[in-house]
Amino acid sequence: MATRSDRAVRVPAQHTPTDDRPRPADGATHVVENQPPPLAGFDALACDPALTDAVTREGAGDALAHLGTLAALVASPEAREHARLADTHPPVLRTHDRYGHRVDEVDYHPSWHWLMGKSVGWGLHGRPWLAGPGEGAHVARAAGFYLMSQLEAGHCCPISMTYAAVPALRADPVLAAAYLPGLQTPHYQFGLAEPSRKAGLLAGMSMTEKQGGSDVRAGSTTAVPGADGTYRLTGHKWFTSAPMNDVFLTLAQAPGGLTCFVLPRVLPDGARNAIRLQRLKDKLGNRSNASAEIEYTGATGWRLGDEGRGVATIIEMVSMTRLDCVLGSAAVIRAALTEAAHHVAHRRAFGSVIGETPLMQAVIADLALESEAATALGMRLAGAVDRGERDFLRLALPASKYLVCKRAPAAVAEALECLGGNGYVEESGMPRLYREAPLNSIWEGSGNVTALDVLRAVTREPDSLDAVLAEIDLAAGADEWFDRAVHELRIELRSREERRARRLSEMLALCLQGSLLLRFAPEEVGRAFVASRFLPDGPWRTPGTLPAEAHIDALTARVTPTP
Repeated sequence: MATRSDRAVRVPAQHTPTDDRPRPADGATHVVENQPPPLAGFDALACDPALTDAVTREGAGDALAHLGTLAALVASPEAREHARLADTHPPVLRTHDRYGHRVDEVDYHPSWHWLMGKSVGWGLHGRPWLAGPGEGAHVARAAGFYLMSQLEAGHCCPISMTYAAVPALRADPVLAAAYLPGLQTPHYQFGLAEPSRKAGLLAGMSMTEKQGGSDVRAGSTTAVPGADGTYRLTGHKWFTSAPMNDVFLTLAQAPGGLTCFVLPRVLPDGARNAIRLQRLKDKLGNRSNASAEIEYTGATGWRLGDEGRGVATIIEMVSMTRLDCVLGSAAVIRAALTEAAHHVAHRRAFGSVIGETPLMQAVIADLALESEAATALGMRLAGAVDRGERDFLRLALPASKYLVCKRAPAAVAEALECLGGNGYVEESGMPRLYREAPLNSIWEGSGNVTALDVLRAVTREPDSLDAVLAEIDLAAGADEWFDRAVHELRIELRSREERRARRLSEMLALCLQGSLLLRFAPEEVGRAFVASRFLPDGPWRTPGTLPAEAHIDALTARVTPTP
């Protein structure tokens, strides 16, 4: 007598499939095929020659074996699951303990701590500053940051702020001695404690106020000096990310004007500093990372730099976080491209593998160009940090941030569409990338603020313009359309009108990208980039509109992940 399970799977003889055909599982109506395999376990370096070439070119080739191990970790199923969980379970604010005492702490999912432990352990925070100039430490770190940002961008915020805080803190030997050892050690220790008692520290920045936004000079937080050399800060900060970090750089109005201060969460005597977490922001993306509104209620701070020189003091930190904005946007473009290239390489439609159809190849190839240009430019900036090219960075950084961060949302949206409706579903991971994509264009100065900074550098610091034009001119004569674009850039530079600051920023960054790709990328990459970005009738509008002579098969193969 047949059991219920036997009857459930019995098939009439005339419909019995042949032995070599897949059979449906118990309870299934039919076999579902034509699904891409999970994207995990691939070689994240092998399908990203733009990164490996740039690491070698910028002086950190010896780090490639080390980076290969990190790339394998980033592509592992375990790491990808931690990234998903950290985003799915956002942090939770606890203002008070069970007895009603004020604690102002944030609880994170264990996957957040796993990610933080890996990035700190790999030295992606303050550690590169221990190396000397020209040793390639910042290039190697930039590549590692780029890889970890592809995995999960939220946790990279405190990593970036810690990296950026080191050069600012170096301005004061006493504060540097107190905090730099902890900020540069490869140990992650979560929780509030007196800094000297912790195995490792993390830094943050707290500048934005309700009434000012990017206009930090409009801040109304006050700082009253005390007899012991410290200050008491009172005020409200509208946006402070990673509030569980150990020490923060902040701006406040001292008697001598806007000044930079260093505020630890826990004071040297072990008491909690008077920093109150009011609420966490409900953000569009970057959800694994807590961003808080805070109040200083007589918080103790130590002055960093002279009174009235707050912006000049903290600008070192802003510059380095802008570098990470470029790297982070390059990473989210690369992550979206990887997902799209993998999907179309395995998915069939209308009788063909969609990744082998000419139109889809054109789209992937165009996204590949966007990714390669962003990666090459980001690594060139990191190389400039290693070599101390301050004039070049002064202009190239804001121009690069403007363009690369602006391009990220459009590139991710196009990559998402390659997955069709599957890309719009959370399980694909693409919505997380899409929510993340606009962020870096806003943080550390949104589009207009960054473009105006470009205009200031061009107008007030001519050495920075000379340095950038010298870099661009290294590709002179390589392509007639590129030469024409550089000529148009020089004409644009004569205007220096505020209303044209965005156009100038875009042209500067595009010419930098074109110069790098023409000089260092394979010919089919450089030529296709210039042909599509410097057309005589204006820039391209949507991906997949490459000119006929573009070698789309080579461009696509160059970036498709393989096991």
